[in-house]
Formats: sequence, C-alpha cells, structure tokens
Amino acid sequence: MTVSNRFTLARAIFAPIFYLLFNLPIWLNSHILGVVSACVMIPLLAVVEVTDYWDGHYARKYNEVSDFGKLFDPFADVILNLTVFLCAVEAGYMPFLLFVLIFYREFSQSFLRMVALKKGVAIAARMGGKLKTVFYIITGFFFLTLESYTRFAFPFIPEFIDTIIKTSLLWSTRVLFVVCVLLSWGSFIDYIKSFHSILKGSE
Repeated sequence: MTVSNRFTLARAIFAPIFYLLFNLPIWLNSHILGVVSACVMIPLLAVVEVTDYWDGHYARKYNEVSDFGKLFDPFADVILNLTVFLCAVEAGYMPFLLFVLIFYREFSQSFLRMVALKKGVAIAARMGGKLKTVFYIITGFFFLTLESYTRFAFPFIPEFIDTIIKTSLLWSTRVLFVVCVLLSWGSFIDYIKSFHSILKGSE
C-alpha cells in the first residue's frame, strides 16, 4: 500500500462513516446529535475531499503512478460521492431517479475501465470526468449546507428570511443535481467515443 493509495483508501473508508454521521441523529431522533453532525459534516468532508489532491500529488512525487491507482482513485471517488447523494435521496432533497441515473453511469464506467484493463489499457480520468467530479463535490456541499442549516434551526432568524434561505438552497441544490446527471452522462459518452476501439476489440 503506497502513500498515495492510503490517501485514496481514506476516502473509501470515510464513506460509510459519513453515512452513519449523517443518519444517526435521524435514527436516534436526537437534536443534540443533529447539531453536532451539522458542525462536523462539512469540515470532515472537505478534509477527505482534499485527499483526492494528495493521492495524485504523492503518486507523482514518489513515482507511484500505477494501473491499480488509476482504477482505485475513481472507485474511491464514486463510493464517497454516491454515499453523499444517497443521504440526499433519503433526506428528500435529491429525486431518486437522478440518483439511479448517476448510479448506472458510474458502474457502467467501472465496467468500461475493467474491459479496457483486460485489453492492457488503464483508462485515466479525462477532463469531462474531472469536471463531473468537481460538480459532484460542489453539489454535495450545497446539499450539506442546506441540511446543516435545517438541523441548526436558528430560532432568532425571522420566518420569512428562513424560508427564503431554505428555498434558495433547495432549488440551487436541485439544479446542481440535474447538472451532475448531465455532466456524468456527457463525460461517459465521451469516454465511450474515445475508447471505442478498445471496446470493439473486446467483442
């Protein structure tokens, strides 16, 4: 296990931890835990997302770039981002259909990578895939900002201002979910076009 792969592993391990952190206050019906989770979810996720930079940095610095790393890195990203989106579905912010579309795309992409690997080619991330991942992260933070704000339940904010804040965050988040779906499938089509010869040779 190289240094870079350990950073990648941290993202994969954090995914179920985040799921528990998000849902425990709901399962236990605890306002206190809800406030605590609202305080730590965003900072923790931000720290974990930074590991995506560090794994690439150390892979290049120590010449640890490998076919395994090219597969493991997007796998960890997918596990973490899908976990955040699953929480958004359960909380009622993300339509289930959009989650399913993203889920199908990500696992279809994983299949494409495995087929390419069988042909001796490791598919590294392309610009469209990187842009998609950036929007996944941005959308996740918008969703968590809305959920954290709701869990704090600020009593001193006038009701009409509270409604405006929640409505603005909610619709911004929903628009971003749609953008994520469009970018995810757009980048997937780009991958298929770019590596069509690999897929054709596997038939």
